Amino acid sequence: MLFSKPSSAAQPSGGDARPTAAAGESTGRPARWAASAWVRLPVMFVAMLAVDAIAAAINGAADGTALTALITGVVTGGLAVAAYVALVRYLEGRRRPRELALDRARPELRQGALLGLGLFSVTIASVALVGGYHVQGWGSIGGALTTLGLMSCLSVAEELAFRGALFRVLEEKTGTYGAVAVSGLAFGSLHLVNKDATVWGALAIAVEAGLMFGAIYAATRSLWLVIGVHLGWNMAEQGIFGTAVSGSGTGTGGLLDASVSGPDILSGGAFGPEASVFAILVCAVPTVLFLMTAKRRGRVFGPGESARARWADQAGRADGAGQADGAGRADGAGRAEEARHG
Repeated sequence: MLFSKPSSAAQPSGGDARPTAAAGESTGRPARWAASAWVRLPVMFVAMLAVDAIAAAINGAADGTALTALITGVVTGGLAVAAYVALVRYLEGRRRPRELALDRARPELRQGALLGLGLFSVTIASVALVGGYHVQGWGSIGGALTTLGLMSCLSVAEELAFRGALFRVLEEKTGTYGAVAVSGLAFGSLHLVNKDATVWGALAIAVEAGLMFGAIYAATRSLWLVIGVHLGWNMAEQGIFGTAVSGSGTGTGGLLDASVSGPDILSGGAFGPEASVFAILVCAVPTVLFLMTAKRRGRVFGPGESARARWADQAGRADGAGQADGAGRADGAGRAEEARHG
């Protein structure tokens, strides 16, 4: 359902609409200095990148055994969610962000993980068909569990930073398509710091993953499905098929002991299969489908429209609640009066 354009009486004064709650959210008092999206954007994005870096360091120090890696990954992922919720509550006054609604967590994480696993399975199968993927033998269950712990934290922290903070706040200024493009490019650029990074690999990540994750968030307005897809893809890439993830320089923590060979454009080379043209083609399909779904659901906004829509939504709900409360008080007073005269 498309959001209706608020009337002039319902629009806030000034150039920036204050972030407001969606249906089902409880609201508090946001920080006045953070009313502008241009102020909130760097604060939230940098803060969540810092959380990502701290969590990665903790996980790197706790990967001595599969058990400690798995526990640490899950715990730090949960702490990253808590940090995001606290930041949103302070800056935007939203106590329970709808993009992290708990009732959607389990089904969307499961669905997303299966989708990510399926997408990477098609990608690696395509690489294998052209002779670029080779299995030498079995890896280890312990290595796979270690990878699961690391990827559990990584997928949560990165999606909170790039879709929860960067995409969501930037959309208020650039619109949906602008937010998809900028967050995708930023996400790809992040991987340039990895050991075996290449410019082509970073561009491939930006297109196949950055755009796809942005499209999924635009269509669902939930971070859980995006986190699930991110986790399922990375876990399949390293934890199952034993290949390198995003030029990280590792690929031994999987159920299979495998390698890639041949032209980098087909196999991905040292960067991993994500730098393969097959990954771009495979991920282009869900990207287009989710963008079409977002448009059909009325969730594609122009610059400034998403902020105005949320503001109007809150104003309408507040007005409706006030009318219902007033009607309830009037009805109660009438009954009390009847009782006194009865």
